[in-house]
Amino acid sequence: METYDVVVLGGGSAGETVATTVVRGGKSVAVVEERLVGGECPYFACMPSKAMLYSAEVRHRTGSAQAAGAVSRPWGLDDGRVAYRAAAARRHEISDRLDDSDRVLELQGLGVAVHRGLGRIVRPGALEIDGRVIGWTDLVISVGGMVNIPKIEGMDRAAIWTSEDVYTTSDLPGSVLVLGGGAVGCEIAQVLARFGAHVTIVQRAPRLIPAEEPAVAGALADVFRQEGIDVRLSSRAVRTELRPDRACLVLSDGTRLTAERLVVAAGRSPRLEGLGLETLSIRPGPGGFLDVDAQCRVRGQRHVWAAGDITGIARYTHTANYHGRVVAANLLGREAHADHRAIPRGVYTEPAVACVGLSSAKAREQGYDTLSASMEVGRTARAAATGLRSGQLVLVADRRRRTLLGAAAIGPHAEEWIGEAVLAIRAEITIDVLTDVVHAFPTFSESYEPALRALAEMIGERP
Repeated sequence: METYDVVVLGGGSAGETVATTVVRGGKSVAVVEERLVGGECPYFACMPSKAMLYSAEVRHRTGSAQAAGAVSRPWGLDDGRVAYRAAAARRHEISDRLDDSDRVLELQGLGVAVHRGLGRIVRPGALEIDGRVIGWTDLVISVGGMVNIPKIEGMDRAAIWTSEDVYTTSDLPGSVLVLGGGAVGCEIAQVLARFGAHVTIVQRAPRLIPAEEPAVAGALADVFRQEGIDVRLSSRAVRTELRPDRACLVLSDGTRLTAERLVVAAGRSPRLEGLGLETLSIRPGPGGFLDVDAQCRVRGQRHVWAAGDITGIARYTHTANYHGRVVAANLLGREAHADHRAIPRGVYTEPAVACVGLSSAKAREQGYDTLSASMEVGRTARAAATGLRSGQLVLVADRRRRTLLGAAAIGPHAEEWIGEAVLAIRAEITIDVLTDVVHAFPTFSESYEPALRALAEMIGERP
């Protein structure tokens, strides 16, 4: 059988990073992928969603300007369905027309063997792919996750949409129920609403993006309501009634919500079934994910590694890429450890939400002597110049160590200026230094200055 130094099971973001780095380091590498090389990000998630969010923002802004008599739009684009089809055509190009051939050729050009099919571990050092067996010295598992379908009476996968359906269809539903108010659900809701769909978000938790700061989550809900999105918080769906042209959600209080489509955005689960992990005596950890150490090695294994969503840690593409670099470095003999304290989290709505580190509630749970301060982004000079009236930045600090523990923001391009907090947390830069940082004027990043000065006053002079 063919044998490789490294076999990567799953050709998504983490798998590609491992494969390209390790093969350049002189090792023989194979990637096993049953679907599209590149994973979900370029085809069904990150790239198509951001493309549609951009198109939705342009339509929203242009519509506002047109209403004020400032501009005119091309014929037909006033019709939301026509505009949506145009945006979907652009999205299809950005998503490489759901064609991974260029990515495969790039890997093969570097010397990586690409095997199509479902891989299953059949014994230590051996993997079967649709009847063929290949060997490995080190195995990297980066198979990602799959959509969580809630166990609700009447739920039928064939009759609902997931994010993949939303970001591959060209047709705009007239009305939509979005089950789930996390990042994915929020982005889908705003895209569809800005093209003219009547959208209702049904969120079981008492706020959207419930793991983040309440002030930021509340600000996002306010934006949605202003745009006509019906936000139903603390609402538990107990039954679905699904027909080809109509979806109904029945809530625990008896409320019936109906729409043309039901979009389920209730999180993701690990994709471990059928991988043959029991052959290596690997048992999933909390939540069914693979438990890894700081080097991204599966605990209890010497030659098995895991990267990306399958670890259950900060499930973002940038985390997968980071894990891929860590695994690759270790495979090439350069010891590396992952540090997850400062992995940014984003909701790419408009305005965007961006967070990093611990929320104030999580910091208190973990026993920190916590302080927090906030700043209204709408009070910056840049906001005055652009007409922005809302936005929020919340900073969380450790009084004893005089450092930031977390930050949460909602505002224009917050995903960009959250980088200052990412670096501050990762490098453990003290509040004393941060308060001395000069920001360009006028920018949204000036929001840091009043909040940091407030933290410095609360912390007091150094003992």
